[in-house]
Amino acid sequence: MQKKEKKDRQLYAVIGLGRFGFAVAEELARKGKDVLAIDRERDIINRAAEFTDNAFVLDALSVENLDQAGLADADVAVIGIGSKIDVSILTTLNVMKLGVKRVIAKATSREQGEVLERLGAEVIYPEHDMAIRLAGRLASPFILDYISLSDTVDIMELSLTPKVDGKTVLELNVRKTYGLNIIAIRHDGEMNTSILPTTTVREKDTIAVIGKTEDIRRFETYLHS
Repeated sequence: MQKKEKKDRQLYAVIGLGRFGFAVAEELARKGKDVLAIDRERDIINRAAEFTDNAFVLDALSVENLDQAGLADADVAVIGIGSKIDVSILTTLNVMKLGVKRVIAKATSREQGEVLERLGAEVIYPEHDMAIRLAGRLASPFILDYISLSDTVDIMELSLTPKVDGKTVLELNVRKTYGLNIIAIRHDGEMNTSILPTTTVREKDTIAVIGKTEDIRRFETYLHS
């Protein structure tokens, strides 16, 4: 199958529909994206067919089979094969050969990840990343969500307190005082990402900030001291 010269929409291919891959494919479809789902198990593909018309059973993930399934038309490929390292590496290589612009591969070990990176894939470690995220939330009852961007920079969603009730973003002045940037405020269940200096926060709001871990902790201590 030859690659189309022009497409109006991006195509996301997900290869390997275990718990991780299936969740990725289903969520992309739920968000209105075009999804190409591939797995060796027919039962899983039958389930995937409920949210995408492009669901295929492939026993062998050769270049030829992937091409026939339409991988050459994909803009992004997510490879959810983690436990079978040889299949993961070979599939990543075959997808690369088909010229997919962006390839994201799941890895279960650093050694596997290093090989995948050498092939040119973006590597993710779902279990490790979720563990770090959970640990960050458990470390404090006031942290509602946590994303680690590096060893020193995080995004955290914090619950606010009466101490800041009615203050504006300008009055909070977290950038100057704590070196943080506010990226979102959740009020009555609604997430606001259009933050202005005049935006007011309330004690039951939550606030998402990005910055150094130690600076976020200082701000958290101020809120709840």
